[in-house]
Amino acid sequence: MTTIETVDPADGTPLASYPAMSAAEIEEALEAGAAAARAWGRVPATRRAAALSHLAAHLRAEQDRYAELVTREMGKPLAEARAEVEKSAVTADYYAAHAPGLLADRRVDIDVPEGVQAWVSQEPIGLVLAVMPWNFPVWQVLRFAVPTLAAGNGVLLKHSPNVTGSALAIAGAFVAAGFPPDLVTVLRVAEPDVPATVERLIADRRVAAVTLTGSNRAGEMVGAAAGRATKPSVLELGGSDAFVVLSDADVPAAAAAAVRARYANCGQSCVCAKRFIVEEPVAGEFTRLFVEGVRGLVVGDPRHPRTTVGPLARADLRDAVQRQVDRSVAAGATLAIGGRSVPGPGYFYEPTVLLGTGPGMPVFDEETFGPVAAVAVAAGEDHAAALAEATPYGLGLSVWSSSVDRAVAVARRVRSGAAFVNSVVASDPRVPFGGTKRSGYGRELADAGVLAFTNTRTYWAAPSP
Repeated sequence: MTTIETVDPADGTPLASYPAMSAAEIEEALEAGAAAARAWGRVPATRRAAALSHLAAHLRAEQDRYAELVTREMGKPLAEARAEVEKSAVTADYYAAHAPGLLADRRVDIDVPEGVQAWVSQEPIGLVLAVMPWNFPVWQVLRFAVPTLAAGNGVLLKHSPNVTGSALAIAGAFVAAGFPPDLVTVLRVAEPDVPATVERLIADRRVAAVTLTGSNRAGEMVGAAAGRATKPSVLELGGSDAFVVLSDADVPAAAAAAVRARYANCGQSCVCAKRFIVEEPVAGEFTRLFVEGVRGLVVGDPRHPRTTVGPLARADLRDAVQRQVDRSVAAGATLAIGGRSVPGPGYFYEPTVLLGTGPGMPVFDEETFGPVAAVAVAAGEDHAAALAEATPYGLGLSVWSSSVDRAVAVARRVRSGAAFVNSVVASDPRVPFGGTKRSGYGRELADAGVLAFTNTRTYWAAPSP
């Protein structure tokens, strides 16, 4: 029997072993999930919303338990794991309050022919397959699942194998909150079998749509399979967000925010700032303050309250970051701080800052999924906008300036799914989240999230002749 092993990235010790599901077990789960989704779609939106309120209360009541599991499986500091669970509860509260209104029928005035009534209805489509990553084991799933369930659909979850315990705990949370069994179903799939299994599920008539948060390679596979099956898909892929500091910015505030923007979750976030583009007049001050802030970070046991940077989630991820740093230094970048693995057990890497970076270097051109920041100096505002746009990705953008109008003008020259002024890029249930270019397509959260997997259906009712 094939098993899935989870490991504590803080010391490399095994945590748990789970049997991978057989083809027959996956078929059974698929059939049960599809039946649960059909039944749930007939439940009124107000009752679905009430269940989300129960979910929010449950997540808060069990916050420490879920946070500790997340920290054990992927290594983020415990305070960040607690914040992740709370953010998920906030999202459940948001849709509990707003989903019924967002899903309500919308009347359309029809003047001719006389007597016609017309309206637009948002109706559930069924079972949605979700392929989710390990970096935010609870939030990434809830960000999609909460609005999808609010819309009357079911969830078939293929989570990352290294957070299998978190996946099963999430499914248990929905049941504990009063959702029907099998409405959120976890598939335990061994890593080598994931591509073929996912492709087969997308093609299955019982799966109505698919969403993926993950790598570009996985996104290409899922998007192509969804296209062949003519099914809706939402892809949230990689990011190499620019953090632009203009010459009139509050530099101390920008530098302090830059440390948070890059090194939260050990830099393992699609929407982390990764490229720091600074206008020349303030480059020296920003760099000094930024490096000083990075030097103050505490790398260590993610369970310790003083720790601000935990380990990377896996050894291969740490190796990939090291290769990017080494190749960038060979291409001319300069190490200001860090640049190597931390000796000892676990998958720790020093918080790293590279100076003198630009197009042609891996840390500037590629997504760096770890605690590595690339600093580039811009000759002026035009150059800063050009450097920010010099990426195949388009997820988030942060621009810092004493003039909001100036910052927005720069932001409009850089394609991204979100632009934040004098703030760190973040997701929030009140506004849509998603990317452009190689960062994917479709939107999650806000009204877009609850409508993403619905059938927008037109009703036209003429009076009887």
